[in-house]
Amino acid sequence: MKIASWNVNSLKVRLPHLTQWLADAQPDLVALQETKLEDAKFPVDELAAAGYHAVYSGQKTYNGVAILARAEVPGGFGDIVTDIPGLADPQRRILAATIGNLRVVDLYVVNGKAVGDEKYAYKLDWLAKVREFLAREQERHPNLVVLGDFNICPDDRDVYDPVAWGEDILCSPPERAALKAITDLGLHDSFRLFQPEAGHYSWWDYRQAAFRRNMGLRIDLILVGEALKSAATAAAIDREPRRWERPSDHTPVTLELDI
Repeated sequence: MKIASWNVNSLKVRLPHLTQWLADAQPDLVALQETKLEDAKFPVDELAAAGYHAVYSGQKTYNGVAILARAEVPGGFGDIVTDIPGLADPQRRILAATIGNLRVVDLYVVNGKAVGDEKYAYKLDWLAKVREFLAREQERHPNLVVLGDFNICPDDRDVYDPVAWGEDILCSPPERAALKAITDLGLHDSFRLFQPEAGHYSWWDYRQAAFRRNMGLRIDLILVGEALKSAATAAAIDREPRRWERPSDHTPVTLELDI
């Protein structure tokens, strides 16, 4: 089984990219972030034509998450969650569903704007609430996958210039501690199971020729529970879609499981 996560930065704009990538990469499950579409405008028919069913939670202009599953994946989507206990948030950033024997949680984590900003404080509170939710999910679902745009670099290997970024937003110690509190539940960063080296990124700014110069960050993650760790056979960052015309500033990340 091949699982992927991709912040598409507007599904309306990037739908041709998505359908091309689905045809090329043939993933079984895909979590999307920043779809930026109201539910009534989600491209159900286009994705069905590409061979995928979808569950989604969106809003106009901002945020929005979705999970796609190949039509061949049995059982459809079950136990769908879009709002978690203790977090009254109109922003559509969380989507959980059971697909086959997997429990999948798609997250578009709050950016936080800047250290010390009120949005930064909200990010840390949001992450704490999500951790509580994931702790309960972990108890109920041993085959747990948590994936998405985390808007946090796990450590300095995930930053093209750790000195320049210092303790700024996405790299600050409280954000990294909040992410570690989530992984300490027993969740593993799947990419690091296979690639310990620095210099691998999933996001590049549109400015300063950042992609060409590989001035990036690794903020798109696929976390797996202990039960799935031994089933992981490969993980990768697919840079090709970032080369396409009018790309998202993120590129897909993938995990292959032998289940």
